[in-house]
Amino acid sequence: MHRRIATDAIAEQFVEGREIYVGVLGNDRLTALPPRELVFELARPDMPLIATARAKHDLEYQKRHGIDQLAAENLPAHVSSTIAHLSKRIYRILGLTGYARLDYRLDREGRLWFLEANPNPEIATGEEFAAGAEQAGLSYPDLLQRILNLGMRGSDQGTA
Repeated sequence: MHRRIATDAIAEQFVEGREIYVGVLGNDRLTALPPRELVFELARPDMPLIATARAKHDLEYQKRHGIDQLAAENLPAHVSSTIAHLSKRIYRILGLTGYARLDYRLDREGRLWFLEANPNPEIATGEEFAAGAEQAGLSYPDLLQRILNLGMRGSDQGTA
């Protein structure tokens, strides 16, 4: 690969399983939003579930293949009880501020694999981050105001 493209390359292991997203808000005091899941309702059982750009952003492709993001349900008890704390720890270790989305895979053995942090996730209404905030009882206008407050103040003091 190095010779073919004449640059560095990263090889990653593909982890089969459920794609789980957790939004985190805050600078000093952190709030982990309820986990969301990318689901492929019409996928063949043997099809590897990969969140490609088309799967995430192409509405026609999503409709054709039954792709949606929903509240993550029926998580193993050890995942449900630790994912919020784990997400906040990762957020702090990475030095994130304001808001971010952490992406995980939950494999068939119930192991949670941290994939990546997205420090600027899409926050449009209906997307994972905003849907998680709504699920937590934070309206869309209040979410946007909170993000603005976090960015302008640099801390959580006095935010909504």
